[in-house]
Amino acid sequence: MPHQAQHLAALLPPLLVAARRIAATVAQGAHGRRRTGPGETFWQFRHSQPGDAASAIDWRQSARSDHLFLRESEWAAAQTVWLWRDGSASMDWRSGRDLPAKRERAELLVLALAALLLRGGERVALLSGALPPTTGAGALERLAAALEREREDSNTDTQHLPRHATVVLVGDFLMPLEESAGRIGRLAAAGVLGHLVQVLDPAEESLPYEGRVRFLGLEGEGELLARRAEDLRAPYVQRLADHRDGLAALARSVGWSFATHRTDQPPQHALLALYGQMAERRS
Repeated sequence: MPHQAQHLAALLPPLLVAARRIAATVAQGAHGRRRTGPGETFWQFRHSQPGDAASAIDWRQSARSDHLFLRESEWAAAQTVWLWRDGSASMDWRSGRDLPAKRERAELLVLALAALLLRGGERVALLSGALPPTTGAGALERLAAALEREREDSNTDTQHLPRHATVVLVGDFLMPLEESAGRIGRLAAAGVLGHLVQVLDPAEESLPYEGRVRFLGLEGEGELLARRAEDLRAPYVQRLADHRDGLAALARSVGWSFATHRTDQPPQHALLALYGQMAERRS
């Protein structure tokens, strides 16, 4: 398994290099510094990973199997930031060859944020469970490999999350508000602190098309033939604004943050804003 992870991560050097470069432009804040805490309530055993200290291994539990296990308390697990990027088909879209796909930008933001958190001594994990809490050398490569394997949309099951966990959800959030409300509501009900980052292509904000245009749904929505696409622009822009206002209100209602990012904008701006929000909320 480690060899497979290294092989997959080796396929993503440009993305990893870009993530580290962007992370290096964001100053360290109060969030993300290694610290101790009083929590001793047992949460779970997890497999040891590269970078874990030998002193943290629970030898009694490890003696019962062929794996090494670490004993984690709820406090330690709460210092993990659980990451999720939308893997649905709509995230593969881009309006021009000079722009990144939304999925590519979302993964870049997730990896760059993870690089910042790991430098500060935090653990990172994928909300889907595809990557358990990890830290230390090679953690960013393991995260990149797990994202590469997880190409489809992943669930946001809360059963494996400890109390007071922190999650970061990055996607286009173009699904009906009711669906987003259900997902966010389940996490918030479990005591989770969260941050939403909506990533959109610039054409999704302005609908710059004119004349006869056929719009094709990427997730089974069907198609729409517009004889004068420009006639749709004003109502479309208003509907998108209403949808975004709904997402912001939903986030506020559970004490979460909400931010937007366009793929034609520098990613470090979004990362700096997100990192600042996380520092403010956790302080």
